Amino acid sequence: MVDYRSMFDLNGKAALVVGAGSGIGQAAAVGLAAFGARVYCADINAQGIAETVNMVQDQTGQAEAVTLDMRDAQMIAETVAKLDPIDILVSTPSINVRKPMLQISEEEFERVISLNLKGTFLLMKSVAQGMAERGQGSIIVFSSIRSVVVEPGQSVYAATKAGITQLVRTLAAELGPRGVRVNAIAPGIVETPLTQQITSQPEWYQAYGNKSALQRWAQPHELVGMVVYLASEASSYVTGSLMFVDGGWTAIDGRYTPPL
Repeated sequence: MVDYRSMFDLNGKAALVVGAGSGIGQAAAVGLAAFGARVYCADINAQGIAETVNMVQDQTGQAEAVTLDMRDAQMIAETVAKLDPIDILVSTPSINVRKPMLQISEEEFERVISLNLKGTFLLMKSVAQGMAERGQGSIIVFSSIRSVVVEPGQSVYAATKAGITQLVRTLAAELGPRGVRVNAIAPGIVETPLTQQITSQPEWYQAYGNKSALQRWAQPHELVGMVVYLASEASSYVTGSLMFVDGGWTAIDGRYTPPL
């Protein structure tokens, strides 16, 4: 008999949440801890992860602050070696340069690629090795609606998000036989530090809010349900998937041309 009440139980699991210093990563860390996971809150923002750890501990959860830069392969390797075994990986960090493609410099291109795509690759590869050896684990990486739909000014960011989706699918195919699940989440518009450029401009903000079926922006905590689902046994037969949490954005035609 399946105990359906325990499907989301994360007691005894260790989760590494990268990007836990703010936004979706912070909400994910607090949410995973609420379901029983011990959470390693990783970020380059020391003040942010200290705040997240306090939030977890305020609800009697277990958390530890970890300084981590996804662009530093050696730091990733050393951190993962120290924290293993890791049962759950959640990776949220991204940066964006909103410019017409013909105006993006090589330096800007490499800066976005270095964190969003290369950093995600390095992190997944390092954590997945231990999971594969143990025959279990769940990797959850944040992609975006921009992996499948674009607008002016989103070329490099969108390319990294599409690339992340393909990395996820490939790793899922390679590690499925070894018991490791790998999935991506594609948020729509979420009020986070990354979207501050939009939220600070009322016309742009409202136009985006009106674009989704729910007619509003999301808050970071509204992504947590999907994170917990993918981290838990409730999703034991889900891998290689791109899970949209976008308020119906990708279901509706039409767009807004941003003021670049």
